[in-house]
Amino acid sequence: MGTNMVHVTIDGRPVEVAAGTTIMQAAETIGIRIPRLCYHPKLSLEGACRICVVEVKGMRCFPASCATKVAEGMEITTGSPEIRQARRDIVELLLDNHPMDCQTCERDGNCELQNLAYQLGVRERHFEGKRKQFEIEDSSYSIVRNSEKCVLCQRCIRVCAEVQGVHNLSQHWRGATAVVTPAFEARMIESICINCGQCINVCPTAAWIEKSWTEDVWKALNDPSKHVVVHIAPSIRAAIGEGFGLPPGTPTSGKTAAALRRLGFDKVFDTNFSADLTIVEESNEFLQRLKNGGTLPLITSCSPGWVKFMEHFYPEFIPNMSTCKSPMSMHSTVIKTYYAEKAGIDPKDIFVVAVMPCTAKKYESRRPEFISPDGRPDTDAVLTTRELIWMIKAYGIDFLHLADEEFDHPLGYSTGAADIFGATGGVLEAALRTAVEMATGTELKEIEFAQVRGVDGLQEASLDVAGTTLKVAVANGLHNARDLLDRIKAGEEFHMIEIMACPGGCVGGGGQPYPQKGDYTIDFELYRKRAGALYDIDRDKEIRLSHKNPHVLELYREYLGEVGGHKAHELLHTHYQSRTPRGI
Repeated sequence: MGTNMVHVTIDGRPVEVAAGTTIMQAAETIGIRIPRLCYHPKLSLEGACRICVVEVKGMRCFPASCATKVAEGMEITTGSPEIRQARRDIVELLLDNHPMDCQTCERDGNCELQNLAYQLGVRERHFEGKRKQFEIEDSSYSIVRNSEKCVLCQRCIRVCAEVQGVHNLSQHWRGATAVVTPAFEARMIESICINCGQCINVCPTAAWIEKSWTEDVWKALNDPSKHVVVHIAPSIRAAIGEGFGLPPGTPTSGKTAAALRRLGFDKVFDTNFSADLTIVEESNEFLQRLKNGGTLPLITSCSPGWVKFMEHFYPEFIPNMSTCKSPMSMHSTVIKTYYAEKAGIDPKDIFVVAVMPCTAKKYESRRPEFISPDGRPDTDAVLTTRELIWMIKAYGIDFLHLADEEFDHPLGYSTGAADIFGATGGVLEAALRTAVEMATGTELKEIEFAQVRGVDGLQEASLDVAGTTLKVAVANGLHNARDLLDRIKAGEEFHMIEIMACPGGCVGGGGQPYPQKGDYTIDFELYRKRAGALYDIDRDKEIRLSHKNPHVLELYREYLGEVGGHKAHELLHTHYQSRTPRGI
């Protein structure tokens, strides 16, 4: 009501839409999907690719429908022979300057440029002249850039700036030398890249992909001298099924454990165990700070993309960071100490593989803090969800028809609180469940803290705990983190904050499956479905509080000693460093 409406004609059909609607959006209201490449619904309008051009009566040129707003009385044609030819010409020109390696490309079958070529009827290359040439840039532990496959849509530039607030990328030079790169054409490892992988998720081609460690894992699995152990992050079980055609939000813990055994892993553990362990240590750390006047707010440190962002842009918050390692690094440490001793295996002979939703975890595994004095990383290899999906398919495993299996104990048992780590707000909620019981000495009647749930941006809540009001917040996507941290710098007070680098938290990580339809990532409805699977798993578990995990308690009795004690701190905690103005 009260909205100004605009009347236009699209392909001969009258359409009424709100003022400010673009031609592309107006066409979609009557079931017409105009082809597009640079457009992304969660990013600013660029109008760079021109594939979405349409014909508007009275205009001398074909406007880009993604960036042109409707006007009263417009007569729009979306599929005339001239328009179809113009779109086809644009795609042909892109392909003529593109490598001819579709069958061996990482994105074969899930490439927007490839799909457009098919849809628009491009069946031959007309120009065989000199193509752009760039060396593959693979200095990063996490991300590989192949500028020969870049179509200059600038999605990566926009997601890095607008969603993540990092501003690491920009377009340099012109014409055949145009390239997307960090400032001064620096290598990725020398830039302010936080390794989150959102550039990979929004890239329509394979100009950005994760650095694959699958060959290292195959080699270890086929080495009889290695005891190869795997553990999987909470959000993997909520997303891996999509790679095999299951609907988003389908929990697949049992099938994933079974598939990992078929691949040949000697032990199949669950990072969830150390998510519980993280909560026990982090809740104790929070309560000690609260009681003894320590630095607040306590900020969680599970997300390596967020940690590196903080080190680059907000190093003044280093004292606020929880010193707890992430569940991945905790779990790998426990495997190479407690488990190795218990199983009678030399840690040098154990090869630890972590399956993560996050390309930044590859970087985390190579941080000096997580490399032993003899040069061995705690986590030998990190696979993304996408990489594991490929390995399962490559091995010929029929994932959908596997019978469910359990993870190996003791490091495969977890409570429901651990599962929700994969959803934004889950770490904070799990910590509150334990911290409130620790603080009050009484059992919670209602253990769910719905106030901190929700995949959209920023959540805040005030909670009454034994007469003390705790102000907490959750941010996902680092542009939201910037807003929150700036408020704290201006004097606003919080007690505990969870920050996740990726939109939606780990369920939206840079290593998660591409959407089945090949449309857009940064899809909050998709993230809600994945998060919903984790909350369902939580509700179905008998034990839902981390500090009641019997195997975690056994770990303290047998090996670590007291919570927050000397040995626990030595093995399970870490430190951070300022990386301003630059740093690797």
